[in-house]
Amino acid sequence: MEDSAQQLFKPLAERMRPRSLDEFIGQSAIINQIKHAIGSARITSMIFFGPPGSGKTTLARIVADSSDSAFRKLNAALSGVADIRAVISDADAQRRLNNRRTILFIDEIHRFNKSQQDVLLPYVEDGRLILIGATTENPFFEVNAALLSRVRLIRLTRLTVDDIKKILRAALDDPERGLDVSIDDQSIGIIADVADGDARMALNILEQLSTVGKNITVEDLKNLIGERVRLFDKKGDNHYDVTSAFIKSMRGSDPDAAIHYLARLIDGGEDINFIARRIVICAAEDVGNAAPMALVLANAAAQAAQFVGLPEARIILAQAVTYIASAPKSNAAYLAIDAALDDVRSKNCGEVPKHLRDAHYKGAKALGHGKGYRYPHDFDGNFVEQQYLPSALADAKYYRPTDNGVEKQLGERLKQFWRKRF
Repeated sequence: MEDSAQQLFKPLAERMRPRSLDEFIGQSAIINQIKHAIGSARITSMIFFGPPGSGKTTLARIVADSSDSAFRKLNAALSGVADIRAVISDADAQRRLNNRRTILFIDEIHRFNKSQQDVLLPYVEDGRLILIGATTENPFFEVNAALLSRVRLIRLTRLTVDDIKKILRAALDDPERGLDVSIDDQSIGIIADVADGDARMALNILEQLSTVGKNITVEDLKNLIGERVRLFDKKGDNHYDVTSAFIKSMRGSDPDAAIHYLARLIDGGEDINFIARRIVICAAEDVGNAAPMALVLANAAAQAAQFVGLPEARIILAQAVTYIASAPKSNAAYLAIDAALDDVRSKNCGEVPKHLRDAHYKGAKALGHGKGYRYPHDFDGNFVEQQYLPSALADAKYYRPTDNGVEKQLGERLKQFWRKRF
């Protein structure tokens, strides 16, 4: 246990971190689910994701403390494969010698690359490790699908203004961990508004105010944050909302709006790699074959931005964003792959036609593989009247080119093939 002197050296936000679910303020629906899991001893691997200051790390710690398990913690930004293997080795020893499972808490799990995440897979799958991750990023973009399928995703929402007010009052009412200051309700309301759902930010502002004196006024608050309100506002921006608006502005062909949201992301300290990935995805999903160079440009911009870094990277990203926003749009390729995947996952699609099967290995020809295959380059125009899809899907049509940009030309060319096929 830490003594009172050690406790006071910690920032207020750390001192006021809830120690149990009963102390936790906000996220009521999630709290009830976690209480049930702990009460029934059914703690499984999970990833908490949501905006800064919403309680991800706190909940992970509470879950770990509530379980009769060994506890290890890694920060993904500072840890490598060797650190993961050391935890796994210790977990094996805990299970063998003490019959205890190990909870591994990974903060900023989105920073783990594919190889690091792959190391965890077999141990999470067989239960030797209970993985609890925390991330501000959407795990569907940042975490491997294989790992996602083995964990429970728990999304935390931005705390409400009332939640933040309760957290601030708790800090003022706690004689051991909190602050011995007086502040009026109006000032508390202003702090809660400025913090925009981020408990850590709200407590940091309160702690800075405590250096002014014991009786804090609205004037003190204005003097402290006056020119810094913009900073707090940008940090309080709903990460997901700004990102969504950024993507939708590119998709909606509004380069001015797209540049505005790009500026907000950059000014808010967003990782340029995160921004670049969104641009690359938009180039493929929303521009597609209407302007095929969009993906080439987006990918080049992503590499160049990483190479030169900020502040110059803003120029590179801006070039890609304005091109993609201004380019003709088509989501035909995106719709095509999703429709094909839906068939593959829900239908008996049948076998690959024999004339398309691999005929290069010994005995393949005896099985009829490759027999009757017509080599398109032997025919004018490369369109050959032969079956490519399995018989069960012979009439399927997934790719439907639009009349936008280059894709219109592709569609006209494909009509020659479709006239023979349908």
